[in-house]
Amino acid sequence: MNLLDDARALNDELVQLRRRLHAIPEIGLQLPRTQEAVLAALDGLPIEVDTGRGLTSVTGVLRGARPGPTVLLRGDMDALPVAERTGLPFAAEAERMHACGHDLHTTMLAGAARLLAAHRDQLAGNVLLMFQPGEEGYNGAGQMLDEGVLDATGERPVAAYALHVLSHTWPAGVFTARGGPAMAASSVLDVTVRGAGGHGSAPYRAKDPIPAACEMVTALQTWISRSFDVFDPVVLTVGSFHSGTATNIIPDTATFAATVRTFSREARSRIGEGVVAVCEGVAAAHGLEVDARFVEQYPVTVNDVAETAFAADAVREALGEERFAPMENPLTGAEDFSRVIDEVPGAMVFLGATPEGVDPEAAPANHSPLAAFDESVLADGAALYAELAVRRLAV
Repeated sequence: MNLLDDARALNDELVQLRRRLHAIPEIGLQLPRTQEAVLAALDGLPIEVDTGRGLTSVTGVLRGARPGPTVLLRGDMDALPVAERTGLPFAAEAERMHACGHDLHTTMLAGAARLLAAHRDQLAGNVLLMFQPGEEGYNGAGQMLDEGVLDATGERPVAAYALHVLSHTWPAGVFTARGGPAMAASSVLDVTVRGAGGHGSAPYRAKDPIPAACEMVTALQTWISRSFDVFDPVVLTVGSFHSGTATNIIPDTATFAATVRTFSREARSRIGEGVVAVCEGVAAAHGLEVDARFVEQYPVTVNDVAETAFAADAVREALGEERFAPMENPLTGAEDFSRVIDEVPGAMVFLGATPEGVDPEAAPANHSPLAAFDESVLADGAALYAELAVRRLAV
């Protein structure tokens, strides 16, 4: 079977579906219009379809003509609270946008379902299609796991794969991946410093929370640099800091919140207790109280080394030697597909989708209101999803 040629024959339909999805971005775990579009795309195929109970997920099971193992393919479906500024004729009008390319992932997986269904008589085993809401901070993968997605075919998958497009860094059509840590774990630090308000002209009569909170921000960076191996990095960024209402009023409280990224389970296990202790120590030195809360979100995305090499070989053999480039370093973004491949050996593969004529190094990144993706990669992504399933079932 030549899945790439078959996928290219579907190109116009893939582009149409992607544009429909792009124009109706939905956020979180409830994506009713997106779910409707996916169900329509799967309609008429020999696929057992189920929908989520607590979220608008879609699970599809394609059973091959002969018995065999199960391979999972995942595509995420949700958008972001970003006002689009791409100027595309099919741009979303709401204050939300498919700025991370999930509309492409959904389209590619729907296309792969078409390809695999057409060759069902040649498959020995099952393909589990995981259309997932809520990747952008809502733990959609975790909720699908809780609802039993891994057991949808009656047996656990032997491998799981996901694709993720990048609007920058990599030229359109180039796939990349790495074995081991591929994306960071993400956690959140929420801090409220409690003092006593007063007049700005007499700070000694108050307990000013702002200097203490500022000191915590800088102390956290120093503590991290002196506590963690530079070859097992930790990245902490304070993205929110709020306090006060006027120049001459000392407020009662100051609050800040940070994202914390780690690349190993060991670093993540240490970081939470440490950042809370730093904040409590600074607060005590200032005679203030502090509520510091560390919340783990997504774990490190750790690609199975063998499954990553398998995916790389599939790209080179099916699409061309020049279509795969090794990824030297992990990405600092986080992914809840990490929860899937904590349970099943698998790999997340990235696909460059920088628009033609744009310098990948200068292109707007994923999550930007200007992020744009080259639709020429849709057929390639659909073909690779299908290739991975066909080849893995044949092992």
